Amino acid sequence: MALTPIKSPLVIKKMFPNYVWDIATNEKVLYLTFDDGPTPEITNWTLTTLKKFNAKATFFCIGNNIEKHPEIFQNILANEHAIGNHTHNHIKGWKTTSKNYLDNIAIANKVMNYELKIESGEKLFRPPYGQITPKQGKGLLELGYKIIMWDVLSFDWEKNVTPENCLKNVTSKATNGSIIVFHDSVKASKNMQFALPKVLEYYSERGFKFKSIF
Repeated sequence: MALTPIKSPLVIKKMFPNYVWDIATNEKVLYLTFDDGPTPEITNWTLTTLKKFNAKATFFCIGNNIEKHPEIFQNILANEHAIGNHTHNHIKGWKTTSKNYLDNIAIANKVMNYELKIESGEKLFRPPYGQITPKQGKGLLELGYKIIMWDVLSFDWEKNVTPENCLKNVTSKATNGSIIVFHDSVKASKNMQFALPKVLEYYSERGFKFKSIF
């Protein structure tokens, strides 16, 4: 497994207090998020699975994928889930100049707004790979974005993580207000399709609700 921890350490959260890592609450609420879609092979399955549990989530979409699959993006909206920007081409912030990074996000935002027909009132952004420089982050915050990180990683994309361990990563770490990362991508589909229904069932049985971010 990668060196990235399953649960974001408190020290990291305190280092970047302007980013959203979790949502403080005493209520039994979890925030499922899905990165990298919309994807024909997996996003609609994800929507159907969430609907079975009356669960809402937040989808951080790649602009290029929205352009290729606008009908799936519309399905996300029709199911009343929140959407966020995940850049236009899934680029790495640490290897991209701030100008090019912000320009790429702006392209994705334009694509999203075209599909929304109006400009999104709540601008959410998640950096691919979690890579974002202080300058890039400052620029996004000045543009009115909320930068959404995570409290718990499922590691569904990691080929060395079994479906069972993907499930355990979530159920052993997620608690009130946790923001959880899954991926509606082909690469993550084996682990995610195993873990997601079981996560929904596990926490539903314990009285948790699943909400979208903001």
